[in-house]
Amino acid sequence: MKRRSHSCLIAMTMGIVFLLMAVLYGTINSQLPNASGLKTDYRLLGRPLFKLDISWPKYTEHFTGDVFGVAVNQYAGLVYVAQRGDNVPKVLVFTTDGDFIQAWNTTTLEMPHGIFLANASTNPSIWITDVGNGEFKRHPDCVNPEVTLSCQGAGPGDYTAVDNKALFRCAAGPYGHSIKQYSPAGKLLQVLGSPGKAGSGVNPLQFDQPAEIFVHSSGEIYIVDGDGGMNNRLIKLSKDLQVMWMHGEKGSGMAEFYIPHSVAVDSFQRVWVADRGNKRIQVFNSMTGDWLGSWGSCFTEDAPYSVRLTPDQKYFVVVQLNTNQISLLEAPPVGVIGQCKVVSVIQLAEDIKPHLVDVDLKTGALYVAEIGAQQAQKFTPFTLGTGVL
Repeated sequence: MKRRSHSCLIAMTMGIVFLLMAVLYGTINSQLPNASGLKTDYRLLGRPLFKLDISWPKYTEHFTGDVFGVAVNQYAGLVYVAQRGDNVPKVLVFTTDGDFIQAWNTTTLEMPHGIFLANASTNPSIWITDVGNGEFKRHPDCVNPEVTLSCQGAGPGDYTAVDNKALFRCAAGPYGHSIKQYSPAGKLLQVLGSPGKAGSGVNPLQFDQPAEIFVHSSGEIYIVDGDGGMNNRLIKLSKDLQVMWMHGEKGSGMAEFYIPHSVAVDSFQRVWVADRGNKRIQVFNSMTGDWLGSWGSCFTEDAPYSVRLTPDQKYFVVVQLNTNQISLLEAPPVGVIGQCKVVSVIQLAEDIKPHLVDVDLKTGALYVAEIGAQQAQKFTPFTLGTGVL
């Protein structure tokens, strides 16, 4: 009997030692330097839902600026990364496997902020918000400041003559306070707003440092306008770019904003807005614009910067820049907003500064744009069987 008890004690001790070694290995492994050059320190808190893919991207030397945004085409298997900086390509394109495809050779972006991939399955295009302060420039020989600009046939940033006297720089140049739509290869398709001119108008539509855009599968567009500028607005546009409804008051009350920074729409006609300056997420009915509720208790330490949904609509992915966290929040059922509940946290190392996030709607992988680390990282979901989050 004593021998059996002794054997059980030895087996239990060995089991505990093995478990401690596994935990220690997991902790150390998450902090090992990555041969690719990425800063990969992180810890998992709460329910482990995602793990870092240290093999993505395969080569990091292409990150040459401050990485602000990321967008995924789940059908083509492509990841678009927006970065800032002087004399750096503003958009990098990778595969979801980590191969580098191309850098956009475009002069039409000044300071990219948010980036969104629309119509991924049919006619994909990439929308980018430009928060640059560059002004619309006139040639010094211009003699008629009131003349209407015509850029037909002119290249981006070119000067164009009107009446052989008035010369203007083409509006397709790198001017902010606007939202720009591109082809997958980086060709500029159209511009929303008044490039180079901040404003609050709706006819014509104007912006002041628009933070992010979300294009619904219906073609309707949601814009959060005001990354520190004069505007603090949530705008819904129809497919033909007409304003359908808008909330535009600065403040901390219902349907008021202070630096609305990110926007997402779920499958239940609800619009979720990261109201950064007020440290909360506000929720609206996507059809009517009616205010439905807000979440603030999860953001006492730091504000939400980015909000996205996992493919199964079970979790919100929320990025918090100053605490270097990626949080997974439980999505509420239809008809209920309630209080927010944090299920899992990816705690990144200090000064990584995650800014915006996107989700691969096919695999469930997260792609995180990190300003401080000047990189983007990929986190893949832990799977049960063949399913993903």
